[in-house]
Amino acid sequence: MTDDHSGARSAAGRAHARPVPPPGPGPAPEELWRRPARWLAAAYASGATTPTDVVEAVIARAEEVEGRINAFAYRAFDDARRAAADSTQRWRRGTPLGPHDGVPLTVKDNIPVAGLPCAWGSRLYADRVPERDELCVTRLRRAGWVILGKSNVSEFTLGLGNVSTLLHGTTRNPWNTALTTGASTGGGAAAVAAGVGPVALGTDGGGSIRWPASYCGLAALKPTTGRVARHDGLPVVLHDLEVVAPVARTVGDLAALLGDVAGPDPRDRRSLGVPDTPLATGRPLRIRLVDRFGDYPVEPEISASLAAAANRLTGLGHLVETGPVPFDFARFDAHWRTIGTTGLAWLMSGHEDWRERVGDIYPPMVEHGRSLTAADYLAALDAFRDLFAELAVFFTGTDLLLTPVAGAMPWAADELAPPYQRVFTGIANATGVPAVSLPGPPSAAGVPIGFQLIGPYGADRALLKVAHDYETAHGWADRWPDPTGHLPKGTAA
Repeated sequence: MTDDHSGARSAAGRAHARPVPPPGPGPAPEELWRRPARWLAAAYASGATTPTDVVEAVIARAEEVEGRINAFAYRAFDDARRAAADSTQRWRRGTPLGPHDGVPLTVKDNIPVAGLPCAWGSRLYADRVPERDELCVTRLRRAGWVILGKSNVSEFTLGLGNVSTLLHGTTRNPWNTALTTGASTGGGAAAVAAGVGPVALGTDGGGSIRWPASYCGLAALKPTTGRVARHDGLPVVLHDLEVVAPVARTVGDLAALLGDVAGPDPRDRRSLGVPDTPLATGRPLRIRLVDRFGDYPVEPEISASLAAAANRLTGLGHLVETGPVPFDFARFDAHWRTIGTTGLAWLMSGHEDWRERVGDIYPPMVEHGRSLTAADYLAALDAFRDLFAELAVFFTGTDLLLTPVAGAMPWAADELAPPYQRVFTGIANATGVPAVSLPGPPSAAGVPIGFQLIGPYGADRALLKVAHDYETAHGWADRWPDPTGHLPKGTAA
């Protein structure tokens, strides 16, 4: 069966994805690593620069910063140079594979890329080299994107708030290398924040792309379940909670990357018939601000940033009103751990020696998963179905839900997250709806803080439009970890 790519450049991905003409003369080579994907696309088309020049600049940037941030699980720089050379020739012939042919990016190390190791952050899979690309990578290659390598992940993408593994070590936040990037797509987010590619392809199974975006000053989209069809991937341990997701420096780049990987495929029934749900036009959007879920605390600097972001949205003409959580949070909280721990227990059943080869946090998770029954698993799925219905009713009277991305500021890179950090993001995964993370005002020390907008099922394009409008008024793309582009030494904020 072949990949039906006819719908991959979906309406959600087309939003704001037109190339931006490069301003003035071509940039100095050492500055090319700063440029967004859409800028590069336009520069390639105009002849202002070439994929070879860009990839060399980005590789040089990677070699400068990688020793401090450890963003990569595996580097594929020689492959990237060859791909860039091929792309350069296509642009010279006037036959690019697509508008983003030659734009460099990283791919998370739980997404198979043929010929590159795919260890899933674990010594259990350290020797695995897939022979096939996952479907989204097939689509990347068809569009000409240049893969720099695999970004570091937490083991099994089920870490508890950091990217720190026995196999590949600890990924660190470019804004302060003493601090965490927050979750399993942290390697990709660290790369983008440091200028190692303008975008990264990751996954989000409970906040795994939104927390790193929040902590690294980036934008990220957790798409509607099924928006990006999946096939030829790793074993499914998170049911349908985990989706392929982009993280980028700009909202336009989110749309660009999503547009090239999104779309249905007949081998993934979840991808068939995903709607393009609009939001209201001709009136202000109605946004429910929920600043706390249950009794879980939110640190003061996050509350202050969220309030400021709400005021900014009001300034853009939207109606933002504070209200209660619009779903049964206690029921969500009671069932949230079931899917992941059960999936991990199932995965470990195929490895006799797993205890000696995984991180210390995983045996208790496996034991919890083994203590659950089939009835517990079905109860969780039933709860998530009811939660989806509750949110669907909520969205008939309200357009968007505004919340923090995390309850805690980033903590030490080698430590686990406080329990209240993780409560805000999982509802989008449990119900399949889209959510975008955007930078709000940073902390007093300059540490990035993100906020989250959650929309109705299928409203990816509409969310990107709101995000684009916010970015236009309150942009962040020119903020770098240091005014000169050099990373800090890592003193605590």
